[in-house]
Amino acid sequence: MDTSNDLVTLKVNDREYSRAVAGSITLLDFLREELNLTGTKRGCDLGECGCCTVLIDGRPMLACLMLAADVQDRVITTIEGLADGPALHPVQQAMVEEGAIQCGFCTPAMALSAAALLWDNPDPDPAAIKRCISGTICRCTGYTKIEAAVRRAARSVQEAGDD
Repeated sequence: MDTSNDLVTLKVNDREYSRAVAGSITLLDFLREELNLTGTKRGCDLGECGCCTVLIDGRPMLACLMLAADVQDRVITTIEGLADGPALHPVQQAMVEEGAIQCGFCTPAMALSAAALLWDNPDPDPAAIKRCISGTICRCTGYTKIEAAVRRAARSVQEAGDD
């Protein structure tokens, strides 16, 4: 067992954090236990459910499969950093309006994946939306409302871009 501690510096939600942590600590544990950012959910811990998804350099990645030291100096966005202060991100707002929150366990991962999709493709077709959210398992089995929320968010982003 590795008991040595390494200094890890991560930029999370536009803020830099440095902590001495065991080299074996996952990004998920670093976020939840060191930074108290509990919006990133612990699901299967095997990379199968997608609930621990965060954005690393704007791309959805599984925090349970990454060591914190491996993302040193990279830009990490958690659900706590998706909103712009009190203003929800268009995906978060659309999820509220469409009733897509459901039990809420998969919501952070779904919202982050959808935000990344809309940054790359502000006008996704239904197949792109299904692919985007397919990496996260919804235990409520309510994908219809989540897909509707991503479509609504896409329209919102497009309308904001037209202004």
